[in-house]
This record gives sequence, structure tokens and C-alpha cells, in this order.
Amino acid sequence: MGLVTFKGGIHPYEGKELTMDQPIEIYLPTGEMVYPLSQHIGAPAKPLVKKGDHVLVGQKIAEAAGFVSAHIHASVSGTVIKTEPRLTANGNKTESIIIENDGAYETIEFEKRTNPLEDMSREEIVAAIQEAGIVGMGGAGFPTHVKLSPKNPDLIDCIIVNGSECEPYLTSDYRRMLEEPESVVQGLEVVLKLFPKATGIIAIENNKPKAIERMKEAIADHPNIRIQIMKTKYPEGAERQLIYANTKRYINSTMLPSDVGCIVHNIDTMVAIYEAVYLGMPLIDRIVTVTGHAIATPKNFKALLGTSFQELIAAAGGFVNGEPEKIIAGGPMMGKAVFDTHIPIVKGSSAILCMQEDEVTMYEPSNCIRCGRCVSVCPGRVIPSKLASLAEHGKLDAFVEQDGMECCECGCCSYVCPAKRHLTQTIAATRKSILASRKK
Repeated sequence: MGLVTFKGGIHPYEGKELTMDQPIEIYLPTGEMVYPLSQHIGAPAKPLVKKGDHVLVGQKIAEAAGFVSAHIHASVSGTVIKTEPRLTANGNKTESIIIENDGAYETIEFEKRTNPLEDMSREEIVAAIQEAGIVGMGGAGFPTHVKLSPKNPDLIDCIIVNGSECEPYLTSDYRRMLEEPESVVQGLEVVLKLFPKATGIIAIENNKPKAIERMKEAIADHPNIRIQIMKTKYPEGAERQLIYANTKRYINSTMLPSDVGCIVHNIDTMVAIYEAVYLGMPLIDRIVTVTGHAIATPKNFKALLGTSFQELIAAAGGFVNGEPEKIIAGGPMMGKAVFDTHIPIVKGSSAILCMQEDEVTMYEPSNCIRCGRCVSVCPGRVIPSKLASLAEHGKLDAFVEQDGMECCECGCCSYVCPAKRHLTQTIAATRKSILASRKK
């Protein structure tokens, strides 16, 4: 089968050579641990512990405050110091549980599954995933048990695992596929058990031949799963583009993947599902790529949730030639620039990118020259230059009429704009404002 892809997109510098050959290293933190109560889409979790309580690894310290919410578990043993607002990667202060790490890593006893997967009911599987506090780990943070409970489960016929990792510099999913391919496949089999009519697709870009080979070996005895090789292009891993490339089905901003019979999961989420259902383990860690030309020894870490960015940067050798020009939580296209490294790793953290040059601040934006480049690369098939102008002039009704809500905020338009206009940022801010007003 040939390479699949979508219309539009770009080919930015990948930067993956810095860490793609670096095996995953387990990092055990020494500093205090910070657990924001909102690490997911939906209602913030409610604290179950108070100052002075002693907690163990894997203990639930906050419970979901509704169906669209997620439990939070301690990743270390130690003493609860307090609950207070702490800075997070999005630039806001979020109510957080602070735990003093005692370094002992005393762990609760996890209940490993003894009965075959075939004997588990749909309700038991979803309950195990919900109890583990699993959310989408590609960045969106949508509670996984909600995603696995569509209104019409019988219509689901395709489970797509996003192994594209199209964001530059990131290699956490790549290393998972190389080092733990069986766990990815076992997690996918759990999801397929929930949807008997579905087949599984593990979608991987063709710039990852080693991962493709490893995953093909892992699915050899799984006839209901296939590997789909995709053309290397950003944003191949965006949900709408991923679904279109692999199924030729189209969704817009008013639809969910389940509306076209699909459910999409991240590689790390698959491993978390496997660990929850087979090993009884809650989500307490994730793979984080610490990279960039400002980092001394870029690495991939298995980091415990709650660990400080500062600690992981130090574990990667610290900075080269003093402070970097820019630090980004995530990748350069869709990540968030941070001004403080004393922020915690959370369920949606994928990378810490430290750059020696800040290209955004090197250029002053100028007037649009109407070259049309932003239109040619836009995967959402909108006109970014026009949407940005409407947003700048506060013409919100016209913005919506011109399909402004269809923007996926991938950053392609800003990347190619010769006038260096901040198209994505302008459109994203307007979309956020409109969504907030709708909620009111």
C-alpha cells in the first residue's frame, strides 16, 4: 500500500537527530512534587489528601469531579506539604497538591489482572482505565474513558494509533515504539475488545523505518491490526488530518472522530491503557524528550508526573552557553513558550525544547503581501491571512462565517508567512474568545 497523506502541510526542520537514538532513561526526582488538579479537559479533580498526610506511589490523591474529569495519583511517596496555586506550562497558576518526596518510593500494591482479557466486560475495562486517571497524552488531555464511551459504540469500525509524531524535535513516541512495541499493541488490543467491529491502524510516518519494522514485528500475531505508513509531513498527526489520511473520512470542528466511526489515541496512551488493564497501574509517569541546541546532552526520560522542568533540564546536562533564548513546553509548532522552569511535568507533557535562537523575535511582522502561501499549506482549507485580518479588526461574526473555527492552530501559516505575521496566534486567540463567549 502506498503512502497516505492529506492536502496542505509543511516540511519544517525536524531536529529529531538530537534524541532519536537516545534510549529512554528512568529519572527519579529529588525535589518537591507538584500535581496540578487540572491536567485534562473537563472539571478539575478534587483533593483527597490534606497537609501532613503520608502518601505512597500509586495512591489516588485527587478524584475526578464528574464524568469529564480524571483522577490524579501520587508518583512518589512522601508527605503532603500543602495545596496551593502553582505555575503551569500554559502560563496560568493552577490549584496543585504539593508533596515532599521522601526518596523511598514506597508503593501501593497494584492488582494485576489474572483473568484473560476475553473474560473482562466492557464496563470492567472502561472502569480500569478511568480508575487509572488516563487522559489523551498527545497534548489535548481528553479523559480516555470518555473517549471510549461514544454514544454509538456499534458504529466504531476503526481505531487509529497516532505514531506519526510529526512535531519537530519530539522523539518520545518513537522511542516507545522501538523499546516497548508489545505494550503499544497490547493496549490497542484492549481498545479493540471494546469495539468488536473495529480494526486497528498504527499510523507511522515514513521517516521512522526502524519504528515501522519494530511495530510490524509486534503485530505479527494480531490479524486485526495493521501498520499504515504515512508521508512525512507536518501536521500529519493532527486528528482531522490523521483520520482523513488513513480513512478518507472528513470531520470538522463541530464533529467528533466517533461521528465517522473512528477513535484516535496517542502511542503513550496505548501503553498507559496496557499498564492499567494488565498491571493495575495508574498513570504516574510519561516519556518526555528534553532537547534543543541549548541542551548539553539531549535525552528521552521516563519522568514521574509532578517532576520539575528544572530537574529534567539539569539531568540532561543543563544549558549550553548560559540561558537559552527560548524554552518551549512541547514542540516548536504547537508548544507553549515558558518563562520559568519551575513548573511540573503533567499528563500532557511531551517535551522540553530549549533553543539558542528565537526566530520569532528576530523579525518584526509587516503587512500582508497577499502571496497566498498560508492558503496553500493550510490543512484546514481556510484563508489564514483573511481570518487574521478579521480577528484584528474585531469582526467576529465574519470570522465565524469564513470558517475561522475550523483552524486547528497547527502553525503552518505563521511558519511560511514571508511577512512574519503572527497568523496562528491571532486566529487562536480569537477562537478562544469565541468559544469562551459561547460557554457563557
